[in-house]
Amino acid sequence: QVQLVESGGGLVQAGGSLRLSCAASENIFSFNIMGWYRQPPGKERELVATTSGGGTNYADSVKGRFTISRDNAKNTVYLQMNSLKPEDTAVYYCNGARTWVSGSRLDFWGQGIQVTVSS
Repeated sequence: QVQLVESGGGLVQAGGSLRLSCAASENIFSFNIMGWYRQPPGKERELVATTSGGGTNYADSVKGRFTISRDNAKNTVYLQMNSLKPEDTAVYYCNGARTWVSGSRLDFWGQGIQVTVSS
């Protein structure tokens, strides 16, 4: 059973930084795409950043502030978050996705971790 375990969340003041980690229970090469999503209070879950063979992708709201990276030897994906804003407050979820040329997709999710940015 695939497990994705997030760590590194918490409370930080606006302008500060946090680094989230997502440790996978298996080789992250088994996922075509790995990424981070977030769900702000009272809102839908949204894409933050992804990494795949095609490169990296970021939501406009985090470009220039967040960086996604991976350590394949540790089966871990990171999200470095700088210049944090109160609107970055959300539960952050790690995602691993397997995709097929047919268009099918199988998603795996972590349990989520809270990030709170105070003003």
